[in-house]
Amino acid sequence: MSDQPAPVNDLRSALALLERHPGQLHTTDHPIDPYGELAGVYKRVGAGGTVERPTRVGPAMLFENVKGYPGARILVGLLASRNRVGLLLDCPPRELTRRMTDAVRNPVEPVFVGADQSPCQEVVHRADADGFDLRTLLPAPTNTDQDAGPYFCEALVLGSDPDTGHTDVTIHRLCVQDKDEISIFFAPGRHIDAFRKKAEARGKALPVSINIGLDPAVYLGTSFEAPTTPLGFDELTIGGSLRGEGVQLVDCLTVDQKAIARAEIVIEGEILPEVRVAEDQNTNTGHAMPEFPGYDGPANPSLPVIKVKAVTTRKDAIVQTLVGPGEEHVSLAGIPTEAAVLRMCEDEYPGFVQQTYAHSSGGGKFLQVVQVKKTSDFDDGRARQVGVLALGIYTELKHVVLVDEDVDPFDTEDVLWAMTTRFQADKDLVVLPGVAGHVLDPSQTPQYNPALPAKGVTAKMVYDATRPYGLRDMFTRARFRDVDPRPWYPDYEE
Repeated sequence: MSDQPAPVNDLRSALALLERHPGQLHTTDHPIDPYGELAGVYKRVGAGGTVERPTRVGPAMLFENVKGYPGARILVGLLASRNRVGLLLDCPPRELTRRMTDAVRNPVEPVFVGADQSPCQEVVHRADADGFDLRTLLPAPTNTDQDAGPYFCEALVLGSDPDTGHTDVTIHRLCVQDKDEISIFFAPGRHIDAFRKKAEARGKALPVSINIGLDPAVYLGTSFEAPTTPLGFDELTIGGSLRGEGVQLVDCLTVDQKAIARAEIVIEGEILPEVRVAEDQNTNTGHAMPEFPGYDGPANPSLPVIKVKAVTTRKDAIVQTLVGPGEEHVSLAGIPTEAAVLRMCEDEYPGFVQQTYAHSSGGGKFLQVVQVKKTSDFDDGRARQVGVLALGIYTELKHVVLVDEDVDPFDTEDVLWAMTTRFQADKDLVVLPGVAGHVLDPSQTPQYNPALPAKGVTAKMVYDATRPYGLRDMFTRARFRDVDPRPWYPDYEE
């Protein structure tokens, strides 16, 4: 019998792989409340990211005894570690950026399979026949006691352009509002929202599938944004490229849409035209849920509604979730962002950008460290051009820190050292005022800065912490012998 693990092509094979690596997955049958308690536990064990301290990077956790939901299981933190993402994609963590860049350049189209090849339809609940209640059927967790309601936090919405049929997939904020209704929040510029508006203009609903519990390659591939993946680009092709085979899709049972065949759970429904609800209509908390910048997002007073037609699942299905501001969001949003910036910079300046890193303190979106290699005085200006280019490539990016090739972009202490000793504020700071940013940053509001015209507009910054090429000898780091310490310290690890 082969000792090699089965290839990863869904969530269960991903968990089987992690079980072979000590410290990467912790399974518990101690009873857990999905409302506030689960996130409170994982906040300490492994959330990381911009979560209020104390927190840390730790294992993924699988809870197998969920209060109020006999037989249900909830997984949190699958991607809440860059090292774990590397294991799941069979790639060294520092090479994930280039791996993702290659996947964008070499897309693999999805493949369509029948119901007999689709584990996501092993168990079927139809709204018209079963009269189910989402609130008791599936354990959608809350992160905090202030949440607007229970959320499906790691659910991939699949929708299609009513004009062209092109498909888009994106993770959105989904709050369970009633027995068969879910509100959906769209940040500005999301493609499925554009599809919804087209359908609504015709007085029609937009059919969608909500896919939960997936191969991590699918989640990562679908987290790219324009301009890397413009309107009409199917991000499922990136997940297919990462695995070397197309993502399997199956026809939904009750709406004219596709679903991811190997998902743990699929919620089939339609985004209704001209129907809006307040996100916190059932709780009146004024808050939505904790978002990636580390703050509670405000409850939106008017959101579109998904009317649920069916829920299909695997047997013993796993609800996959995340802690909003945690390291899992950094992986989901940040690694594709790194790849988008690196890809564009390589196209413009081949060989100049060595590495990019979407830092955890920016939630994967706001802060990126870009490592460059200068070979001439002209490259002093080219480095800053790269910083501006990065801000232009990714609208939501707010700050770029430029470092030299002798600085490790993944090492915060090393980056701060460069920012301290290779920077003068009146010379090396490039500020771009009044630029489109992200609505979930509370500093990007006219209340914070009256000079801003609207929420989601900001000043952006390139922090040039590179040494001037002509003065590079003044900035040479102290050189030590490269000695293998293991004869003296056998426990040493790189």
